[in-house]
Amino acid sequence: MDTPKSTKNITRRDFFKLAGAGIALTAVNKVALAALPEIVTAEKANTQAPLHPDNGRPYNPVVTLNGWSLPWRMRNGVKEFHLVVEPVIREMAPGMKAHLWGYNGQSPGPTIEVVEGDRVRIFVTNRLPEKTSVHWHGQRVPNGMDGVSGLTQLAIPPGKTYVYEFEAKRAGTFMYHPHADEMTQMAMGLMGSWVTHPKNPKFMQVDRDFIFLLNAYDIEPGSYTPKTNTMLDFNLWTFNSRVFPGIDPLVVNKNHKVRIRVGNLTMTNHPIHLHGHEFQVTGTDGGWVPPSARWPEVTTDIAVGQMRAIEFVADELGDWAFHCHKSHHTMNAMGHDVPNMIGVKQHDLVKKVGDLLPDYMAMGETGMAEMSEMASMMEMPLPENTLPMMTGTGQYGAIDMGGMFTTLKVREGLAKNDYQDPGPYQHPKGSVAYEYVGEVPTVTRPPATDEQSAVEVQVRKPSGHSGH
Repeated sequence: MDTPKSTKNITRRDFFKLAGAGIALTAVNKVALAALPEIVTAEKANTQAPLHPDNGRPYNPVVTLNGWSLPWRMRNGVKEFHLVVEPVIREMAPGMKAHLWGYNGQSPGPTIEVVEGDRVRIFVTNRLPEKTSVHWHGQRVPNGMDGVSGLTQLAIPPGKTYVYEFEAKRAGTFMYHPHADEMTQMAMGLMGSWVTHPKNPKFMQVDRDFIFLLNAYDIEPGSYTPKTNTMLDFNLWTFNSRVFPGIDPLVVNKNHKVRIRVGNLTMTNHPIHLHGHEFQVTGTDGGWVPPSARWPEVTTDIAVGQMRAIEFVADELGDWAFHCHKSHHTMNAMGHDVPNMIGVKQHDLVKKVGDLLPDYMAMGETGMAEMSEMASMMEMPLPENTLPMMTGTGQYGAIDMGGMFTTLKVREGLAKNDYQDPGPYQHPKGSVAYEYVGEVPTVTRPPATDEQSAVEVQVRKPSGHSGH
């Protein structure tokens, strides 16, 4: 995979390299180029190679999960970026696309990477049908650059370009998102990541550095556009607007030090859990956590509006699950009113319902895992533009996951910039769980009795606050 380059002095050869990686330059005339940085957009939802700086201060770049970093140009010592706010089409996973709002062709928008002390200028062009703004979440900026429409600036009208300019004062992990019609615009996918690297590239240096955002959508099966007034009952919980099995794996070398930066712009908290390793929380959007304040974890809870950076040494080979530990957040397109059918015999109903609905399939009698098993064996009828609740297949069968789920793939001998999926882990002989074929002892239970003990409980409902 070719590494995207700075847009300064882009050649025809560079253009086709960028286009091959799913990144394209929008054609603008030479006069416009003199005033504005080129508009660079992404069309594919796969993880792009890190953007190594070819000018400005050196830094160790991050890799955006199912995303990319925005190129810049240097002009009179200022690092200039061009963000375009616009309607986009985002593939959530193969088989489903969503009509969202994003930046430069994708939602979330591209990651912006700068270095502590950089003077930064961001041109923001609004191609939405309504006004917008950009807030640089967690950063110290002049009040008039904080991006709260009505409070600190005039909102950016449709068709207009505004300029934000400030010094990146503090190293750390941040986000950007609108503070204009926020309920609608963030529900439509307007958000992106920002990393300010330390002046010293050796400070807290890691071998692989990943970043992504947690976001959620309510998109009815058969629909393409999110419901923007949903507050709690979302049906698609995503890493960077992707759901499993559409989320790329995190591919790392054995014994390498790994950092994963996660920001939460959903409406609830997420306990993010890593299998096979212990990690420490080393950073928040408030800054780096001193070593004396860290402790080992395998799960960290990320509240709404927070960023967390975790670090660990990837010293265990394998394909390790990495996911939100809220079980309904690792499912796709859930129907919240589906009854629990475990233990309900449906065989006598199948023929009757099948006469009316030829594609009807009785599901849930033994649990919901049979859905993914059936999907792997045959073509299941689904509404247009949606995904099964649980999907994905591994080398041992259906994975029974969706939503906020991916894998950490630890391998030996990866090249420096090799982030390609290496395929399933080949387990050493004798290291996989197996079936026991010996005799299983019977279960001894106490004899049943007809006598039932009962406890009388009297409940008094409070009347007014005095009863609390």
